[in-house]
Amino acid sequence: MNSMSTLANSLIRQGLRGAVGRTPMIRLGRVSEATGCEILAKAEYGNAGGSVKDRAALYLIADAVKRGQLKPGGTVVEGTAGNTGIGLAHLCNALGYKCVIFMPETQSKEKIDLLRVLGATVYPVPAVAYTDPNNYNHQAKRFAEGLENSVWTNQFDNTANRLAHYETTGPEIWEETEGRVDAVAFATGTGGTLAGVGTFLKERNPDVRTFLLDPEGSVLYNYFTHGELKRQGDGSITEGIGQGRVTQNLSGAPVDHALHITDAMAVEHTFRLLHEEGFFVGASSGINVAGAVQAARQMGPGHVIVTCLCDLGQRYYAKLFSRKFLESKNLLTAVPEDYRQWLH
Repeated sequence: MNSMSTLANSLIRQGLRGAVGRTPMIRLGRVSEATGCEILAKAEYGNAGGSVKDRAALYLIADAVKRGQLKPGGTVVEGTAGNTGIGLAHLCNALGYKCVIFMPETQSKEKIDLLRVLGATVYPVPAVAYTDPNNYNHQAKRFAEGLENSVWTNQFDNTANRLAHYETTGPEIWEETEGRVDAVAFATGTGGTLAGVGTFLKERNPDVRTFLLDPEGSVLYNYFTHGELKRQGDGSITEGIGQGRVTQNLSGAPVDHALHITDAMAVEHTFRLLHEEGFFVGASSGINVAGAVQAARQMGPGHVIVTCLCDLGQRYYAKLFSRKFLESKNLLTAVPEDYRQWLH
């Protein structure tokens, strides 16, 4: 066997799809010291397409191929707030498919521009409720039904999404913590990450606790706390998380606790991650770390809490890191005073 064959088997990842998963696990020093717990985060921005959604995107395409819904040269269609679409667009380029994305026009310009650079056809549409037939998901479904050799990947209700995290993220967390993980805390949009990871870890240790982190304007906090689909708050600046219903990916998930995380909490921790830990990430990562801190305080010192850093801050630069935008949302004071000088 020559040396290159050996390297190919042990060190070299095979193409873009091989560069999804196996992200670093990082200890967050400041919040760990403040809580007396080990707060760890999977660096999901390290996936090939730059976000945690790459895992689901890979499994959604593989599921469509396995079912015979997608053949060579076909078209992948999805409704997404951005990151799943970005993951799909990267993978479509690598695997030889076309990509069409429907997304709410309220999402960041950076995401829309990036999708177009990646070669996706993008349809920004008005942001309306899921119950409205013009919701971006329904439009994506209708579009796919009108094309030959195309598939609507349906990230919210296609449980291949959940399977991705059951088969990859959960096992990675278990291995990297040597089975010492006490709790996981994840913001929830489709529900795939929390459901897949939670199910896997509880099969290994039923005492692992799962914390669902819910932003303002979502119903999941009230659903898992009080049993009613009632929105908590008016809406959030975060993108891609929060829900008005229980998706198929989230249905039956082992949720132990639900925490309501305000935009102010998310903004504070996003800027603390940048200026205290060095991580330039989006607000969903801020929600995750804020929730992990709450989980740590609820459980008490000495526990291992795992969350993830979902993506990088470049996708939100014009909004999240803008003084004008934060002032318009009454969130400027959520940025620690010492860090406001760097806002643009």
